[in-house]
Amino acid sequence: MSRAGPARLRTLDDLGQLAGKRALVRCDFNVPLEGGRITDDLRIRATIPTLIELLGHGADLVLCSHLGRPKGTRDPRFSLAPVSARLSELLDRDVTQCGGVVGREARFCSGRLRPGDLMLLENLRFDPREEANDPGFAEELASLAEVYVDDAFGAAHRAHASVVGVAQLLPSAAGRLMQKEIEALSRLRDDAEKPFVAILGGAKVSDKLAAIDALIERVDALLIGGAMAFSFLASTGGQVGKSLVEPDRYDDIRAAVGKAEAMEVLIQLPEDVVASPKASLDAKRETVRADAIPRDSMGLDIGPRTVEEFARTIADAKTIFWNGPMGVFELEPFSAGTRGVATAVSSASGYSVVGGGDSLAALKKFDLLDGVDHLSTGGGASLEFLEGRTLPGVEVLMEAP
Repeated sequence: MSRAGPARLRTLDDLGQLAGKRALVRCDFNVPLEGGRITDDLRIRATIPTLIELLGHGADLVLCSHLGRPKGTRDPRFSLAPVSARLSELLDRDVTQCGGVVGREARFCSGRLRPGDLMLLENLRFDPREEANDPGFAEELASLAEVYVDDAFGAAHRAHASVVGVAQLLPSAAGRLMQKEIEALSRLRDDAEKPFVAILGGAKVSDKLAAIDALIERVDALLIGGAMAFSFLASTGGQVGKSLVEPDRYDDIRAAVGKAEAMEVLIQLPEDVVASPKASLDAKRETVRADAIPRDSMGLDIGPRTVEEFARTIADAKTIFWNGPMGVFELEPFSAGTRGVATAVSSASGYSVVGGGDSLAALKKFDLLDGVDHLSTGGGASLEFLEGRTLPGVEVLMEAP
């Protein structure tokens, strides 16, 4: 008796004839805004191939996304109007901005679409039913189209109406970005070529303990920078001054380090750091041992010796995953560590994946985006996927074996 194969992700190739059909496309347009201006359009650009393919097949598109955290109320600061304007520029065609999310206005806007037309609904999170995965809200969204395409991997770990509910009501498939994300991260999770090196940074170790625990079972080396490194150093008695630490996580950290030692996984922590009394452009700073930071200072970047050691490990890797900056890279005096790691990752010969908004922002700042094999638009979703968790937005798009 033959056994059923593994579940398979439904893609655009499974939707059949699309000419004359209307597709509801869940995008991740959660882009940073300053004064109503988009400061980084990477997430918008990332979904363009899916939109162009659907339009090329003769479909008309109803796009939807969340932006920020308006907490279920209409907040003009989180309007998607700047996104529709930028989309119009990138696609060189009009993208109608609908003033509503669902209801009469949304039905009116979608009813005027013709093959090759696009419209963007207003911020999904203006309606509190979105995050509650309300069936009625999902039905209203589904009524605007005949097929559903999810291209928002960054929201795949959320069981929201536009992610899960609609996919259960319409013929559904993953867009090309979602497909690409899952293929790249599956390679890391299930079939990474050795040596596999993961680099984790960012502020809080509590946000990444689950990822650290899961990665220890997969990687050969784990490089830890950013403020989260100071909890590691302090957990064994290191003097870290005023650096951000989470004492309630010290036992978990020691357990993770013990697990890594038992599995012969190398954990590299900073040897030196750039320390300063405050994070400012004009603050006095000095490079000191990572475990001997002066009492009135805090570590704000990894030091040159650490960059050198991290870069050496990265250069030897066949597979690389990076999530989280090495310091306060937004301020030039504390950017060298993140720049050094970004340079090492982008110039490495191994297969590289970078995820998380800050890491991608750093690559862009240092003009190193082109050196990375895959830029993951899903920070939290990427980590949860690598942890082996079931993502609701992915599970609903899987074809049962």
